[in-house]
Amino acid sequence: MPQTEDAPSDLVKTTTDTPQTASAQASVATTSETQTVNSKVKSEPINKEEIPAESATTSDTLEAKRIKNPYPFPPKTFLAVNEETRPALVNILCSARAGSLRPISASGVIIDPRGVILTNAHVAQYVLLASDRKIDLSCVIRVGSPARARFIPEILYIPPAWVREHAQELNTSRPLGTGAHDYALLRITGTTDGTPVPAIFPYLPLDVRENIGFTDDIVLVASYPAEFIGGMTAQLNLYPVSSVTAIKGLLTFSEEGTVDIVSLGGIIGAQSGSSGGAIVNGWGRLIGLISTTSEGKTTAERDLRAITLSYISRDISVQSGLDLQTILGGNVEAEASAFNASEAPALLELLIDQIKGTGR
Repeated sequence: MPQTEDAPSDLVKTTTDTPQTASAQASVATTSETQTVNSKVKSEPINKEEIPAESATTSDTLEAKRIKNPYPFPPKTFLAVNEETRPALVNILCSARAGSLRPISASGVIIDPRGVILTNAHVAQYVLLASDRKIDLSCVIRVGSPARARFIPEILYIPPAWVREHAQELNTSRPLGTGAHDYALLRITGTTDGTPVPAIFPYLPLDVRENIGFTDDIVLVASYPAEFIGGMTAQLNLYPVSSVTAIKGLLTFSEEGTVDIVSLGGIIGAQSGSSGGAIVNGWGRLIGLISTTSEGKTTAERDLRAITLSYISRDISVQSGLDLQTILGGNVEAEASAFNASEAPALLELLIDQIKGTGR
């Protein structure tokens, strides 16, 4: 997971977390109708082996308006939210027998019953590389507790803008990034043991509306963190972790004051391996995707950040011409085939050039 630089000091706060389970008693906080959106975003990706550097600064502090009564039903306990989230959470493990590419372990969330996974672009670039048989790299989707290899993924969509901006940082050990364009869609195409792919996958419903998460709202954060357990343990004995925490602040990439990033403070998920993890609200809706963390020796000293689903849907529409719900409402197999035939080859070439040392 990338890390952030120059994080506003009021965003770096520790929170109470529950490493393996979520509190059944946590409630959804009520906040004011308008919230300040901090305009400064400068951050580093969450899996330090996986990401690149950039900085983004936007204009003055802005305000966002809350959606009143966002659902026609009451919130759930976070025990129930956790039980619904865990089956949809996946670990993405990519490894090579030799060569310059480091193994990576990251997270993702199944967001469609056909096996569509939402994760970060800095994670999905390895799945793209693994699609070339000349590259000594394989990626599997692992599920469960502990994580076990179960599925084979392919790229459904990765923002070309992200690859073009960050390809040269493929081998950077401590890449930096803001989280801009740092999302991707994968599609499960098969199983590791040759058994049939499930007809229906457990998945998390999305909420891509603007301003659905506000400061002080209680959310569930779930991922497969792996930074402090060692490479072999991550491969053999990796467990998902859930925390119940409050949103600490709102940040934007734009001058319009849209909520593009939420700050979550120093919880256990603020470590490598959490990239692509889930931020779920009290109604069981996925509202954010873990993307970056600030510097810090311990998780308590860091600030975990997530890009919002509203930002992802907005940006994917700009990049591809289709918003997230339209993509999921179509034929995802055909969409993946079209992307891999048209745009993926050029992006793959950019990444391969970096491995060969010929990229700029």
